[in-house]
Amino acid sequence: MNSALQTNTDLVSIRLKTLIDLAKSIAMLKLRRHQIQAGQNGEYVSRFKGRGMEFDETRIYQPGDDIRSIDWRVTARSDKTHTKVYREERERPVFISVDYRPAMAFATRGVFKSVQAAKIAGLLAWSAQANGDRIGGQIFNEHGCQEIKPKGGKHAVLHFLNALVKPDCSNDVNVSLERVLTRLIQHTRPGSLVYVISDFRGLTDTAELHLSKLGRHCEVVLIHIYDPLESQLPTKGRFRFTDAIRDIIVDSSDKQRLAKYQQRFQQQQLHLQTLSKKWRMTLLQCSTNDDPLEVIR
Repeated sequence: MNSALQTNTDLVSIRLKTLIDLAKSIAMLKLRRHQIQAGQNGEYVSRFKGRGMEFDETRIYQPGDDIRSIDWRVTARSDKTHTKVYREERERPVFISVDYRPAMAFATRGVFKSVQAAKIAGLLAWSAQANGDRIGGQIFNEHGCQEIKPKGGKHAVLHFLNALVKPDCSNDVNVSLERVLTRLIQHTRPGSLVYVISDFRGLTDTAELHLSKLGRHCEVVLIHIYDPLESQLPTKGRFRFTDAIRDIIVDSSDKQRLAKYQQRFQQQQLHLQTLSKKWRMTLLQCSTNDDPLEVIR
């Protein structure tokens, strides 16, 4: 393939080789870990949001035990109060949700938002594998949503990367952020580490409610992908934008329009920051011309 053509292709679509090569960057990637615990296969323990644990045994209830862990069936059979005992999972499920909707196929600088999202997802997948965690995912576009059950090992990462390159989404004409987040709640386990990589278009009140439910039991990281043009329009000239169906002409001499445009983006940023703080989530901002490794370092 001609090198110039290959370079241009890499700007608008993601290749499997590109995602595989990201494994070389993991040695430089030092994600923050909360409550490091030596001797585990999974390198960290969940700091909140549900147990992140597996059932171990049942024993006689002791003062101070969580009443929510009472085993009522055993209690009824024995006439003595018993409680369930849990042990920490040796591997933590890491679930990566990636937005491939049409609005993500856009950029004026750097790479398409969808390509940037795929690169970040690839880095996170390799990092999870390096830390001994199970990697799963959710990839959605205008046609549907593909879920990948968390599994461990390099094979699981490669399966996820292949899905990023060629997603197998079922036909669904009613794809929305609300429905995608509903499915995400259904497929994630309490204590999971969940990344949602998106431009968050269509973040309705219902979608926000779903995010809040997810945040109660999982550690959630929101990664907002945007193009520099979405944050600020050029200040000089007339510009034509098209999605191959509709055309829009932007005249930068209309200062009032420019101010309103920039204000809408700032309001979206502030809204995401407010929601993240309210629900104890982490929010990362990533432009299409940012280095994805630096964004999540």
